[in-house]
Parts: sequence; C-alpha cells; structure tokens
Amino acid sequence: MASGNNDPDRSMADHNGRIVTRFAPSPTGFLHIGGARTALFNWLFARHHGGKVLLRIEDTDQTRSTRPAIDAIIDGLDWLGIDFDAPPVFQSQRADRHAEVANMLLDAGHAYRCYASADELEEMRAAQRAAKQPMRYDNRWRDRDPADAPAGKPFVVRLRTPSTGQSVIEDAVQGGVTVQNAEIDDYVLLRSDGTPTYMLAVVVDDHDMGVTHVIRGDDHLNNAFRQLPIIHAMDAITGGDWPEPVYAHIPLIHGADGAKLSKRHGAMGVDAYRDELGLLPEAVVNYLLRLGWGYGDEEIIEPARAIELFDLDGVGKSPSRFDMKKLASLNAHYMHAAQDARLADLVSRRIAALEPRFNAETDHDLLVQAMPVFKERARNLDELAAAMLFLFKTRPLQLEPKAAALLTQDARTLLQAVHERLTALAEWQDDTLEDSLKQMAEERSVGLGKLAQPLRAALTGQTTSPGIFDVLALLGREESLERIAAQAHSITQAHDNTQAQGTTAGAASPDR
Repeated sequence: MASGNNDPDRSMADHNGRIVTRFAPSPTGFLHIGGARTALFNWLFARHHGGKVLLRIEDTDQTRSTRPAIDAIIDGLDWLGIDFDAPPVFQSQRADRHAEVANMLLDAGHAYRCYASADELEEMRAAQRAAKQPMRYDNRWRDRDPADAPAGKPFVVRLRTPSTGQSVIEDAVQGGVTVQNAEIDDYVLLRSDGTPTYMLAVVVDDHDMGVTHVIRGDDHLNNAFRQLPIIHAMDAITGGDWPEPVYAHIPLIHGADGAKLSKRHGAMGVDAYRDELGLLPEAVVNYLLRLGWGYGDEEIIEPARAIELFDLDGVGKSPSRFDMKKLASLNAHYMHAAQDARLADLVSRRIAALEPRFNAETDHDLLVQAMPVFKERARNLDELAAAMLFLFKTRPLQLEPKAAALLTQDARTLLQAVHERLTALAEWQDDTLEDSLKQMAEERSVGLGKLAQPLRAALTGQTTSPGIFDVLALLGREESLERIAAQAHSITQAHDNTQAQGTTAGAASPDR
C-alpha cells in the first residue's frame, strides 16, 4: 500500500519553519469568482499561521495563455487585497527544470519512453470503447526492452505508476480518501517535443517553491492521486527531500438552485463584480469567506478578524451556494460603513460617464458633503451614482415621466409660492428650510408631502430622493431656486400658450 502521509495536524513547513501555500491560476481568462475564493483561503490560512503565500501563473498552454489575462488576474487579486510574499512564478519559464526531473525519474527507472504513435493510441482507445472498458493507456511500452526502441522515432516519457495496492490521502477538508492504484494509468510526463505536462509541472513547482499545503478546489482531488507517485518516486531518488504536502480540497461553488455555477448565478470575473455590479472589495471578500467556511454565527468579518479565525477545520465538505441577494445585502452594509471621501472617489467615474457636466475635481467636495445622505440608501456604486446624478444636471432638468405627472397646474401654482417663500429666507440651512416649508404647509392646510412631491420633481427630475430639506441644502440657494423657477416658468408658459391659442382660434371663427 502506498499511503499518503497527509495528516493535517502534521507540522509541514519551509526551511524557515513556516507554512507555505500557493495560488496557481491558469491565465486563459478572467479571475473566476471560484478562483478568487481559493486564493482567499490560501491567503488567510498562510496569514493565520504566520506563513507565506505565493502566486504561480500556470501559463504552460501558450496558445491560450495571454498577457491581458495575467494582468486581469493580478489586478483582481490586488483589488481584493490579496497580497503575496514573492514575485509571481511563471510556469512557462521553468520547462528546463521540469524536464530535468522527468529525466531523473527516467534514469532511476520510475519512468520510461513510450514510442506508441498517435494512430496506435487511437486504435487502442477505439478497442476499449468497443469493449466498454475504461479509457487508459495499456502499458504497451512499460516493460519493453529498450533495445526494441525504433531508431529516430519520437517518444513521450511516461510515469511508471504503482499497479497494485491503494493510495490514501488524509485530506484536511475531505477526510480520508482512498483510490486503487490500478485506476491510475501511466500518464505522460514529457511530450514528444520535450515539453512538460501539467501534472509534472505542478508537482515540481510545488516542491521547488516549498509549498507545504495545497489548498484548491475538490475538482483537483483526482489529480492529487496522480501526482503522489511523482512525489514518492522523487522522495526515494533524493533520499527524503520530497515530502508530501498537506492536501485540502475545498468543495466547489454552486448556484442558489444547487446547479453548477454559471453566469446566470453570478459566475463572472472578479472585475465584473467591481466594474459592472459596483461592489466593494471588502464585501466580496467577506462574502467569499463565508461561502463554504464559517465561525459560529458571525456574518460580518473584517480581514483582520478573518485572519485571526480562519483555519481549515472550518471549511465544510458540501458545495456552497452562491446567492447574489446575500452579496448585495452585504455590500449595502459595507457601503454604509465606508468613508465618505473614499466613496466619492469610487463613484466619480460612474457619474462622469453619465453626466458630462460633472467635474471630478471641482465637484469632489459636494460629493463628499452629500455622501452621508446618499450612501445609506444605496446597495452598490451604480445605485449611488444614479441617485447622486441630479446634483450635477444642467437646467432645465429632463423629468422622468412619473415626476412630470406630478407637476399639475395646481402643483405649478404651489411651486411658484414655494419659490417666493424660499427666496425670502435669510439663511439657507436645513432647519430654516424645514421650518419655513412646514409653516407654509400649515398655512395652506396641506400635508408637507403635498409640497415635497412637486418640489422633489422640480429639484431632481425624479420621484425619489433623499429628504427634500437635504436636497435643498445640497443644491444650495441659487441652484435650488433656479430649478424651481425653471419648472414653474416653463409649465406656466405652456399653459399661457394654450390659452392664447384658444383665444386666437375663437377670433378666427366668429360663427362658431
């Protein structure tokens, strides 16, 4: 029996006695939300234990790996606040080292050259399909005499995997997992062009980077059993210099309906959560933390607290379910708690995209001043930008249909009276504005809402906004009075024009 010595309580460490984790994305696209959670768990585990966390870019697939994808991954990690203790390692730059290890295995008899052609392998697979047998290499070159090798014919290097017994991994999340060694075929380490396969490169890089704990999605659990024979063989060759890492395979993320996570559930790149959904990084991090890991009933967990609490024994074995509503609610909490100046910086770009008149420099102070009023009502930066947009609109405002419907003739008459009342105010402050309008409502025996509704429409072009006194105070005396006058005048003028047209028509038709 080949048994993995992966007791999660075993103290594995680098040469300085520290735990080392790694995040190893393939740069073939954006940083997926599931990958972000894997990175976060690696980061938290290392920070909790005072260890190191490393980044490895697995870019051996040069046809699909791109520089923009690499940049997007690093940018996404930076946005989430996940930092690393060394510059990133690029797997594509280590091909010589991977080949060196493959040749060490070959020289020691733990690997062998396979000269089977592509056509021969396809015939083998066709026969297996016809016989309804598992699809795996049939070891045709495993025990052949090297003297049988055809001169000049290309070959691959295959690992000589154990063919009997079983392998056991004591996974730090999944518990004990056993696989029969006969289920693992002699897979390729080096292709016929001499390039290494993923399975070899991962093992070599983990060893050379001093990785002590491999924390990754449970879709890689089968890979662990394929990688163990390389580790065992190299450990025998080097006299004990290739210890096994502790494996921790975390369950995948499913949609809220339990189905495999897809874009309709929220399976987007981290950049989309920032740019398209307008979320804050601390909200995404807090949500990902609680997506498959828990500590009692704590829901709001800041990074420092997360580092203090996080360990692998809190990771569940079952798939977690992604819930956009919960994420939105969590983001609203962090929006309300965020510093006003920071939110002003974040929302500026969104407002500028919607309103050309907005100037990030000259209007910044107003954004900061207004933020306490607006951020309590917003769940994300897009909602915040949309709510604040009216502050920077040019006159005359373009009214939403529902706002325009509020401005009846009676409402216009009321707006004119409000304009006169507010023009006479000596001080333009929340309390004086409120006292004056409340007094006006009492004098006219109407509810304050009867004043506030048309006033809100005239000031904002909308039917919803923060409190009307806050709106008046933020817009200021001049802008507020001009907006009120613009709406009252434009509609009164339209009414006068209608009256004039009626009179003219009557004069032209004396027999009517």
